[in-house]
Amino acid sequence: MGTLLQDSGLEDGAPGELWNLENQDAVRAAHAAYAESGAQILTTNTFGGTRPRLDMHGLGDRLAEVNRNAARIARSVADEHGLLVAGDLGPTGELLAPLGAMTPEEAQALFAEQLAALVEGGIDLVLVETLSDLGEADAALAAARAVAPDLPVVVTMSFDTNLRTMMGVRPADAVAHLAAAGADAVGANCGRGPSEMEVIAGEMAGARTGDLLLVAQSNAGLPQVVGDHFEYDATPDDLAAHAARLAELGIDLVGGCCGSTPAHIAAIGATLTPA
Repeated sequence: MGTLLQDSGLEDGAPGELWNLENQDAVRAAHAAYAESGAQILTTNTFGGTRPRLDMHGLGDRLAEVNRNAARIARSVADEHGLLVAGDLGPTGELLAPLGAMTPEEAQALFAEQLAALVEGGIDLVLVETLSDLGEADAALAAARAVAPDLPVVVTMSFDTNLRTMMGVRPADAVAHLAAAGADAVGANCGRGPSEMEVIAGEMAGARTGDLLLVAQSNAGLPQVVGDHFEYDATPDDLAAHAARLAELGIDLVGGCCGSTPAHIAAIGATLTPA
């Protein structure tokens, strides 16, 4: 989403969530591009939609509007194509005690506030992504169970330092902890590219128990400076081959993270659901 919005003119440093208010047509067009590429789930443009993240850009007092609009925009496209809408919750940007000042209760309240607006906008499931701290994941899960008890909840962590999150969580430990905490699906997103994601996915698959679903959403490689902008170095064909390997590992839901354009998603879809 961020890649497409920047290509559409979103200024460097400006939050993508701003366009849920000021350029809804561009957000809708991005969703439509992914829908037409074969995506089965559209993710709301709300990664930075918690109050601390929005406050950084002077949008905190419009939190409900930002998130509700995002869900409604995604819903309008999903309904045209028969797809699902995932309400996206990213990290709050605050550290939980004892490393920071935020309590688990405060974190849960932040996620609940955002999620209430997403539910009002019509989401089908909750996607909590790019987390490093299992405590923050627990807070997001608790918020989801309180605000949207009937919706499935997916939690993905970001493993980018020696196959651990910034807080030192290993993939297998994340699976065990989040499954016990009640997540419906667990996985990894972002990271350092397809090859490393496959190692992470293998460790997660080895730790899975019961009917837990596993998710992997790799970046399209790593960003490289090309002229006056960044381009990611994994091609659509690269992500297609990656998707096939993930399927062999038993991953249930394959997607894309940073730099994954509709062309990447189309290639993944063609590999996983051949005609």
